[in-house]
Amino acid sequence: MSDFNRWQSFRCALSGIAHVLRTQRNAQIEGVIAILVIAAGLWLRVTRTEWLLLALTIGIVLAAEMMNTAVEHAVDIATHEYNPLARIAKDAAAASVLTAIIMSVIIGILIFGPRLWALLP
Repeated sequence: MSDFNRWQSFRCALSGIAHVLRTQRNAQIEGVIAILVIAAGLWLRVTRTEWLLLALTIGIVLAAEMMNTAVEHAVDIATHEYNPLARIAKDAAAASVLTAIIMSVIIGILIFGPRLWALLP
């Protein structure tokens, strides 16, 4: 692959990220939550390993949201009429985002919970 093609692929990927963040309300909410998690991590001085876990969970949630958007658009291109298989595809894609979010919340509680508990009077 030439350098031009690599850069073109990179630009296409960035365009996809921008599209999702611009058009998908859930991705915007997840982005704000990611910023808040990063701020909380700085404030509560999480360890390097905890940063790794937080970065992975943020990345997985955002990647799942982008894949969900891709599946939704692909299904919409394939059919504009109701189709039970199209619904299953969309529901399964949405379920992947929900699963990632649930795991992220659990990891967030395990990382931030004890620190926040220690701050209580």
